[in-house]
Amino acid sequence: MMQQQMRVYIFKRLLLMIPTLLGVLTLTFAIVQFVPGGPVEQMVLELKGKGDAAVGGTESSGAGATYRGRQGLDAQRLDEVKALYGFDKPPVERYFMMLGRFARFDLGQSYYQHESVWGLVISKLPVSISIGLWTFFITYLVSIPLGIAKAVRDGSRFDAITSSMILVGYAIPGFVLGVLLLVLFGGGSFLQLFPLRGLTSDNWSDLSLIGKIMDYLWHLVLPITASVLGSFAVVTMLTKNSFLEEIRKQYVLTARAKGLSEKQVLWKHVFRNALLPLVTGFPAAFISAFFTGSLLIETLFSLDGLGLLSYESVMRRDYPVVFGTLYLFTLIGLFTKLISDLCYVYIDPRIQFGAGGGS
Repeated sequence: MMQQQMRVYIFKRLLLMIPTLLGVLTLTFAIVQFVPGGPVEQMVLELKGKGDAAVGGTESSGAGATYRGRQGLDAQRLDEVKALYGFDKPPVERYFMMLGRFARFDLGQSYYQHESVWGLVISKLPVSISIGLWTFFITYLVSIPLGIAKAVRDGSRFDAITSSMILVGYAIPGFVLGVLLLVLFGGGSFLQLFPLRGLTSDNWSDLSLIGKIMDYLWHLVLPITASVLGSFAVVTMLTKNSFLEEIRKQYVLTARAKGLSEKQVLWKHVFRNALLPLVTGFPAAFISAFFTGSLLIETLFSLDGLGLLSYESVMRRDYPVVFGTLYLFTLIGLFTKLISDLCYVYIDPRIQFGAGGGS
């Protein structure tokens, strides 16, 4: 019976993903039609010898409106430019063509980089995985034990000092901290202990295996420090509050009355229930760590990841990359949310599927 309910629930959630995904794509596509300085206008200005297009004071190529940069260009040449980018077709037709490609998981070709969107995403993944994976593991490996220690010592001097420290770290933006780290330890005004940019040195291919590992880790110190410091506060306080809530429940008092030690009460009774909100959030946190890298951190440390790719594609009006990455990230986010919800039932069997089941 339980398996049948789970199958029905998963099927319903998969069906609900379709209108959600369509809504995100449709809204974004509609907005893009009114964004000034599209790829047609930029190509027109390049053909006229004016360099890159200035987006101010323009009208969207997607909307089919006139643009002052087109003046003086041969009409036949203008039609060729429109056909090159697919803007010779009406917006509705382009919209359904895009949906047809996405249904086949064809993300299209970049306008400017002459490479498939899949190829661009895959080429940027190593940087995003490096930053995301280390940020995720360091955050949880530090924050969960610290949160448990703060809950056990609630109100103590240790609790007050650590709370002050993590809140100060949370208040400092990652980009500001990154600049400070570069100034202090990256060859700025003080010490030059860590490299300034990239994930590897120029002579990385010539290093031994141990040398490559050490060089890679050495390059990660500053960007990872700038990325994780602000994350400590959220996970640590969530862990502390979750443990405090469980410690004050009746079953803990009953376990203590039976003569169990504090260690047995904490690890055998409180631990599983208190970690439920954190463990069920692991899938979302783990996946999002790869795809939500800080643009400012990547820019500051010259890391060519997915965050920088998304930003540059928006600024250059590289619409295949914009829509392709949006489609991919939204789809991953929807499946991750489903996995997180299923984790609740796996960890806590009291939660039931269905309209009133809490899932």
